[in-house]
Amino acid sequence: MVQNVRILQSEILSDNWYILRKITYEFDKPDGSRHKHIREVYDRGNGATILLFNKENKTVILTRQFRLPSFVNGNPDGMLIEACAGLLEKDNPEECIKRETEEETGYLVKDVRKIFEAYMSPGSVTEILHFFVAEYSKSMKLHDGGGIEQEQEDIEVLEMTLDSAMQMIDTGEIKDGKTIMLLQYAKLNQLV
Repeated sequence: MVQNVRILQSEILSDNWYILRKITYEFDKPDGSRHKHIREVYDRGNGATILLFNKENKTVILTRQFRLPSFVNGNPDGMLIEACAGLLEKDNPEECIKRETEEETGYLVKDVRKIFEAYMSPGSVTEILHFFVAEYSKSMKLHDGGGIEQEQEDIEVLEMTLDSAMQMIDTGEIKDGKTIMLLQYAKLNQLV
């Protein structure tokens, strides 16, 4: 086991979009040996994600949008089907996800339930993601959603049955980790 971790040096490599650091650290092992490592760590802040579900219709709300990293890594059109999500910025997780839900999907949700939090890529990214679920109905729809224009978001809102979404995991149409986790949670806990 790693013990007595000490940061020896932290150098900013980029702060263009978020912060990429090169960190030199050392730690002790139980046998008394000391080890030194150098790693890059990407800090984009923490985030929140939500699965909207409708018990009566057995449906969920997801989004589709272009994601450059997926395109660069072989996704032919760069489009991903995802659960609504966003960075906390200066909000607490609950306020963040309510704001993001309205911006991206057009639904105004008031009763959100936090189900867990998780590191999504702890080998290189500092982000903790807060996971939420909330029931929705047509009466909560304020507008079409789609994201904020000044942020150049171009988000398509999708409504589908939970069973259809689960099949899309099997076919590879849904490849986003947070979305798969939320859909599996919904299925395991019989939300719809």
